[in-house]
Amino acid sequence: MTKFTFTEKKDTRSGFGVGLHELGKSNSNVVALCADLTGSLKMDAFKKDFPERFYQVGIAEANMIGLAAGMTIGGKIPFTGTFANFSTGRVYDQIRQSVAYSDKNVKICASHAGLTLGEDGATHQILEDIGMMKMLPGMTVIVPCDYNQTKAATIALGDHHGPAYLRFGRPSWPIFMAADRPFKIGKADKLIDGKDVTIFACGHMVWQAVEAEAALAEKGISVELINIHTIKPLDVEAILASVEKTGCVVTCEEHQINGGLGDSVAQVLSRFRPTPIEMVAVNDSFGESGTPTQLLKKYGLGPENIVAAVEKVLKRKK
Repeated sequence: MTKFTFTEKKDTRSGFGVGLHELGKSNSNVVALCADLTGSLKMDAFKKDFPERFYQVGIAEANMIGLAAGMTIGGKIPFTGTFANFSTGRVYDQIRQSVAYSDKNVKICASHAGLTLGEDGATHQILEDIGMMKMLPGMTVIVPCDYNQTKAATIALGDHHGPAYLRFGRPSWPIFMAADRPFKIGKADKLIDGKDVTIFACGHMVWQAVEAEAALAEKGISVELINIHTIKPLDVEAILASVEKTGCVVTCEEHQINGGLGDSVAQVLSRFRPTPIEMVAVNDSFGESGTPTQLLKKYGLGPENIVAAVEKVLKRKK
């Protein structure tokens, strides 16, 4: 299969902004709400071209979720936008009661997620949000890997009915997925075919896994790399098919080790095919201020950490 490279970097939040603008042009029922972070969420183009469908609610995130839930009753498709910490931790009660419990067609779009938020530090670097959101009944959870996939995921949510959480980020990041690569909610995307070990990754960690795969290939280790962009509903069939071939797993995510992608994959394996597994994730810790690269390295989320996890799980496989 294709080996992935890049010629350009761009933040995934910009992919959201472009995707939202395209939805605005194609679907008059799409509305956007923002909690005083229009520029940071890249919602400016939607606001400029569709001012009658853009709602600036100010620093009132709970109100934003309530407004969005109400708008669905009239057939609107609301996309809310703020930082991931404010999109989930600050308004979890409103999401649970007004959106998930009521099965409202609200798209909760969250930027600045994870450690790669960088210098803003631990108070803003939410690392628990995937777990929080995937536990809500009926909530779809999507974590795209680059600009192109975030754009595609945003557009796909326009045709998806039901509550959904879309998680993306702040830093410039390699664009390595083709602009026309198919995206289907709930369907894992195999990037590289292999036979020795499976790496399941999501979000920014997919590129880290691409770099790790190249290093492992030089050591003669054949990696199957699968982008699990949809954490829920999880593509159980794709997970089991890959593990049946490779016999061991490494998961990679910019999230706490508890509650995220690794947790979901481990549940599948424990139920259907017990398999050696290692998890590359934040180990029960808050973040801190620093550059994205510094933080990924310090908290054990670099390509070298993935390589080490693969080598460790292969020993357990034997």
